[in-house]
Amino acid sequence: MKIRLKFIEEKIFRVLMIIATLCVFLAIGSIFYAIVSRGWKAMNWDMITDLPGGGFYIGKEGGLLNAIVGSVYIVGASTILGLLISIPVVFYLNVYLPKKSKLAYIARLACDVLFGVPSIVYGAFGFTIMIYFGLKTSLLGGIIVVTLLIIPIFIRSMDEVARQMPREIVEATYSLGATRWESIKVILRQIAPGIATATLLSIGRAIGDAAGVMFTAGYTDSIPTSLSQPAATLPLAVFFQMNSPVEEVQDRAYAAALLLTIIVFVLSVLGRFIMNRFSRNKV
Repeated sequence: MKIRLKFIEEKIFRVLMIIATLCVFLAIGSIFYAIVSRGWKAMNWDMITDLPGGGFYIGKEGGLLNAIVGSVYIVGASTILGLLISIPVVFYLNVYLPKKSKLAYIARLACDVLFGVPSIVYGAFGFTIMIYFGLKTSLLGGIIVVTLLIIPIFIRSMDEVARQMPREIVEATYSLGATRWESIKVILRQIAPGIATATLLSIGRAIGDAAGVMFTAGYTDSIPTSLSQPAATLPLAVFFQMNSPVEEVQDRAYAAALLLTIIVFVLSVLGRFIMNRFSRNKV
């Protein structure tokens, strides 16, 4: 009888898991269909290569080149800065500090808290600092805020991989006479998939952030040529054009969302390829 009940229970939970999976795929499919169906008809070569024209926001000529380039500038610079700051922190937590260090515990707890903070809070914080120093919305402000946004993602993602690495690897390098710097090179090779994963997660969140850059980067119809000029991004292009009463402009908002989706998809495939390559080459 007990075996019979366990069999029925297993069948019920299997059906529930299948239903939940189908619901997730249905939701994703509905979102993708809505973006493609309305965005594809507004998508053309001019949409990618042209700047907004004089009547762009009432349905006339122009494109989204300013938002595409602005997103690349902010995401690229913030990702590089985030890596430069996060990798030394991860090595310090896992190589220089003891395994059960209170400082490491507090640092990980702080990153967990910052991981869940909404991006609008980072934007408000950055905006407050900019007002205090008399700065205007600019490309530099957007880069700094997005960097602060993705640093906790970098640190916690790479730290989890580094903590799963056998401690004997580090001890073996020390027993062979290696210095800490030489041991770090070995560890770097071991956590390379974690770095790739963290980079992918960070880029995905950075490129889709609208609230943070709205306060700090501003918006412009031109491509910034210096860090002190405002910069447009694809999420803000979606936000501003979606509020338009003109249907053609709304379709362009869906086109911007489609571009954003394609970029994230390409980054996901590239990140998966890099992770698999690093995983095969681990020692």
